[in-house]
Amino acid sequence: MRIYPLMATKPSAPLVVVCGDDDFAVKERAKAVYEQWARELGGMDHEIIDASVNNSSEALKALARLREALQTLPFFGDSKVVWLKNCNFLGDERAGTTQAVSEGVASLAQELTEFSWENVRLLISTGKIDKRKVFYKTLDKLGTVETLAGWSADDRDWSNQAEAWARKNLREQHKDISDEALAELVSRVGPNLRQLNSELEKLVLFCADKNQVELSDVSAICVRNKTARAFALGDALGDRDLARTLARLDEELWEARLDPQKSEIGLLYGLIAKVRAMLLLKEMVREGWIKAEADYPRFKAQLARVPQERFPQDRRFNPLALNPYVLYKALPQVRRYEADELVRAMELLLECNHRLVSSSLDASLALQQALAQIVGVRPARPAGNRM
Repeated sequence: MRIYPLMATKPSAPLVVVCGDDDFAVKERAKAVYEQWARELGGMDHEIIDASVNNSSEALKALARLREALQTLPFFGDSKVVWLKNCNFLGDERAGTTQAVSEGVASLAQELTEFSWENVRLLISTGKIDKRKVFYKTLDKLGTVETLAGWSADDRDWSNQAEAWARKNLREQHKDISDEALAELVSRVGPNLRQLNSELEKLVLFCADKNQVELSDVSAICVRNKTARAFALGDALGDRDLARTLARLDEELWEARLDPQKSEIGLLYGLIAKVRAMLLLKEMVREGWIKAEADYPRFKAQLARVPQERFPQDRRFNPLALNPYVLYKALPQVRRYEADELVRAMELLLECNHRLVSSSLDASLALQQALAQIVGVRPARPAGNRM
């Protein structure tokens, strides 16, 4: 089950576990639960136990502190909250695989089963947790387990989730943001909650003397992550700017030499995805589903009305699976190419792919040649605004 930070609801059980791969989201959600419980119960006896350990000895000490905290009655109130924070020995970490810790965790599970929860609430925040073990099954039976896997580019609605989360957090800082500025921000950051939070903090400071965040503010202060920077090459191609396209290609090829996670083939696949999106977007315009629209919210409304059944389920060939803002920015670029030019571009990129994997030709030269043929010199066009 995937629960996003924005969607998490008020916990009803006295025992709550917040876990998941997105450590920032886990920390934020656990902090919110702890603060909510502390406000509800009042008093001054709430305890936070740091369970981020380096070895089995420290893990056993954390378990002992937890037992002591659960058994100690509150002095300044009727109830107390105990938070086992940042626990890192409930999964496959080295500290949690020792026999002593495994036995200690199993013993704790039995104690929690027999525990009276009348005056105590227990919160556990952890990254990994072994769902095969008795401890997890006990927690799931006794309380509420929230799994925060975070946003992923494979989720169709990740950008909507990110936009809603960002807008909510800005409003808590008494700031509003235009739709286009918000979309640009999310496009720059990608599905990364920690970085999005960092960029929001920068925006709040940058716009300290005003309540409205505009596109110019995002452009001035917010950085682009690796994924967003890779879009710059596709945007240059879409703008049919050969000099900028080759300059962005040189930058990406240089980064590929330094970053083992990047490669010439990866750059090529990104360009193929860009041209495919432009080709499909041109077809959507031809069908009358999408019209040239300067206003981003109205463009999104058009996109929501496009018949989804007319597109394949495979995300690689479905333009509706893309971030709406990416399509919005590509819409004016579509005018710069005829449909047959985009089809030819796909053929050239596929030929380039064959040359990269089956010949000794320098990869940078193969990509430069393909892009030069695709972008080239824009042909003269008849008067009128055609797509």
